[in-house]
Amino acid sequence: MTTSTDDLAVSAQADPSAAASGERADLLATLAQHRHFLRFTARDLTDEQARQRTTVSELSVGGLIKHVTLVERGWADFIVEGTSAMADAAAMTEDDWARRAEEFRLLPGETLAGVLATYAEAAHRTDALVTELPDLNASHPLPNAPWFPPGARWSARRAILHIIAETAQHAGHADIIRESLDGAKSMG
Repeated sequence: MTTSTDDLAVSAQADPSAAASGERADLLATLAQHRHFLRFTARDLTDEQARQRTTVSELSVGGLIKHVTLVERGWADFIVEGTSAMADAAAMTEDDWARRAEEFRLLPGETLAGVLATYAEAAHRTDALVTELPDLNASHPLPNAPWFPPGARWSARRAILHIIAETAQHAGHADIIRESLDGAKSMG
């Protein structure tokens, strides 16, 4: 099955920044732009192409969309629930790390259309949080992980900025993978 530009348009949300103003509108508009670039890399790909690796990396276009979806969900959960919504990296087992590695792959039985639909759901939830949160300064301690300083806290704003950064970074990765796959460019 090929995912067309029309399918991508259906998976995109209406402009969420219309329901917000000021800083929130800016955050939503920036996130929407980077989400668009990530989704656009998947245009006209079959499921097989979406799971294909084009470099020595494990990354694929479909796997990146799947990963960004899980990251966005995780940080949205953190904004709402706090530290308990995220795994304690020190307590993760070998099986947990193996499952985490699968986040970066479009597995057999998963479809590009399916991961795009799940991404649209996660995006809708995050957009609603950004629009409706009473205070972007509300913060929670970060979970125990070697990549976070001990005792650090992140505000909702910082978590949203992290979602934006993660989306932008992986949109760039997807663009390189797509260009290596068939020469199509998303951002150039």
